[in-house]
Amino acid sequence: MQLTLWSYEGPPHIGAMRIVTSMTGVHLVLHAPQGDTYADLLFTMIERRSQRPPVSYTSFQARELGGDTAELVKRTIQETFDRFRPQLILIGESCTAELIQDQPGALAQGMELPIPVLALELPAYTRKENWGASETFYQLVRGLLKSRVPAPGTERELRHAGARPLANLLGPTALGFRCRDDVVEITRLLDSIGVGVNVVAPLGASPQDVLRLPEADFNVCLYPEIADQTCDWLRRSFGQPTIKTVPIGIGAIHDFIAEIGRVAGIDVDTTAAPSSARMAWYSRSVDSTYLTGKRVFIFGDATHAVAAARMATEELGLTVVGLGTYAREFAREVREAAKRYGVEPLITDDYLEVEARVAEAHPELVLGTQMERHIAKRLGVPCAVISAPAHIQDFPARYAPQMGFEGANVIFDTWVHPLMMGLEEHLITMFREDFEFHEGAAPSHLGGMATRPALTAAVVPEEAAAEETPATTWAMEAEQELKKIPFFVRGKARRNTERFAQERGITTITVETLYDAKAHFGR
Repeated sequence: MQLTLWSYEGPPHIGAMRIVTSMTGVHLVLHAPQGDTYADLLFTMIERRSQRPPVSYTSFQARELGGDTAELVKRTIQETFDRFRPQLILIGESCTAELIQDQPGALAQGMELPIPVLALELPAYTRKENWGASETFYQLVRGLLKSRVPAPGTERELRHAGARPLANLLGPTALGFRCRDDVVEITRLLDSIGVGVNVVAPLGASPQDVLRLPEADFNVCLYPEIADQTCDWLRRSFGQPTIKTVPIGIGAIHDFIAEIGRVAGIDVDTTAAPSSARMAWYSRSVDSTYLTGKRVFIFGDATHAVAAARMATEELGLTVVGLGTYAREFAREVREAAKRYGVEPLITDDYLEVEARVAEAHPELVLGTQMERHIAKRLGVPCAVISAPAHIQDFPARYAPQMGFEGANVIFDTWVHPLMMGLEEHLITMFREDFEFHEGAAPSHLGGMATRPALTAAVVPEEAAAEETPATTWAMEAEQELKKIPFFVRGKARRNTERFAQERGITTITVETLYDAKAHFGR
């Protein structure tokens, strides 16, 4: 663990909370000190859930550490069962509780409750949130189904001829990025090719639903960070194949449909994109020619980062100048993708390192998490959020999937609009001398004669002004020339030119300096 201002992932017990919050009939008893209930806010405030997570805390205090905290654990478990009557109880520990080694899982199993009780082993000091969610989902599925695993060598029963193939959609969770809408979109996509959905888990599933998982013909691993381990166990135990293609982007959607056709043995060759799938045409439209070759830096969880890199290069004509992930368990996939695009992979959970790499790459668009949104804002670069962790604005009330054909539409709008707004600002700059668009003009809907109120310059003491005077200054002609550069790259041009001048000891930047710097960095 490390002390940090920002963190891409919480400790593993937060991952366990995401699983139980996704499900119904499941409750988590967390051995944790007083104050660790802050995690509830992640779900009620950020994801805007109407109910608090199904989690009960032992909430021990410092004065109780010298006493019998084991009795506190057992009392909390019994009160949880009596009050909530869950179908399944999970037992876990927070980071602090792990140190006192009360073994709450063993205590719970010794209470002989009339429902399944599963103890979670989540090493808080070596693992993180997504691993905790993956491990919790795996232990839950394995714990409920292990008694139903057929004997080795048993042939899997084939579906009846003409029967509709069934799939499980595995991996969507609470606090996941657009999981709710992705499930709806992929369910529609599967239905369009003649495949039904058996169970969606963990999102919306109950323990009884988990018991029905073996009834499906195959599993769709929508979010590998959460479901990869579970899908592998189901394959080994019940002979269910796994669809591993994540359907983000038009190319990946067609690969996804083709993989299902091979696994399910159905004809999907005639499957066509719906009329609402506009992304392919939009990406070939005239406006999009302004976007060709724009530099993009991508960082997020491995699933969304790799998918974004493919979509950016193959479908939008962007150039990937940076690709990375904070998910170390999936570093191999990101390294392979980075090799395809000729960039150095960035595998880190240090946001300061990410910020340094973004600044070094000089991108014109950043695709990342909520943290990259802040980084891009500081650097003056457009940004779109593509991955958790995300803030409240990325849990919209509207339908906004990332997967499937409608997801491709949403992604096009989300990624391209920041760059197009930059072009609009550039046009406003070009017509700055016009009576309606000059800097002193008020918004056009107020009329051409309206003017903005004059800004009053702050009075700065001479001593302070002297101290704040930069070593490099811009000539008026150079400033005017700089304004001709498009808005969305003007900040980078200014920074590059100032760096070029400082390295050569130039104190006043002229138009000639500006173009010398452009030639230097264009090589």
